[in-house]
Amino acid sequence: MLPDTEPSLTSLRERYVAAQLAGNRKEALRLLVDEGLLRGVPLQVLHLEVIQEAQYEIGRLWQENIISVAQEHLATAISQLALAHLYRHLPRDPDNGKVVMMACVKDELHEMGPRMASDFLEMAGFDVRFLGANVPPEHLARMLREVRPDLLALSVTMTYHLPQLREAVAHAREALPGIPIAVGGLAFRWAPILEEQLGVSFFGRDARELVASACRTLGV
Repeated sequence: MLPDTEPSLTSLRERYVAAQLAGNRKEALRLLVDEGLLRGVPLQVLHLEVIQEAQYEIGRLWQENIISVAQEHLATAISQLALAHLYRHLPRDPDNGKVVMMACVKDELHEMGPRMASDFLEMAGFDVRFLGANVPPEHLARMLREVRPDLLALSVTMTYHLPQLREAVAHAREALPGIPIAVGGLAFRWAPILEEQLGVSFFGRDARELVASACRTLGV
């Protein structure tokens, strides 16, 4: 990328956050498309360095009580709309024949991260079944038996949902013994050794790492 890209990305991200906080969906999408995609910014960069970083900033503002829960929901809804809008523009590698199932654990409502990770997996040629937020472990197990994916990826954002992660892993292993399991999400910043305790196949710190690890694990 060009040397002056970072300052322009910073400006783009700041204006995107401003549009989120204003509830201006039209302006947020215009920024991503007209000043992002159409100016040659790779979609992966828009995902990670604009939308994801904007969500981190929104989360910080909420944690510091600078914005309300309603404002946080408003901003997040705009990013969900943005990901849906950008989905049709995803550059995709040829199908690699591997199926990945992605889900948030029970009670976990933060699905932006795994939704973005699902897009990155699709770009790498994986067939992704994204189950979204708050998936009860027994229903996850049922879907695993029906689909029989090559990899299960579980996301947890809030640390108080880590017990639900353990439950989901246990149900998955009972439903489909031997299935590789990946885990990820912000909760692992405060529980860095949990992946070792769970004995999962790997821990994806971000979407790019998840894709690289999935490729290595599945021999793609």
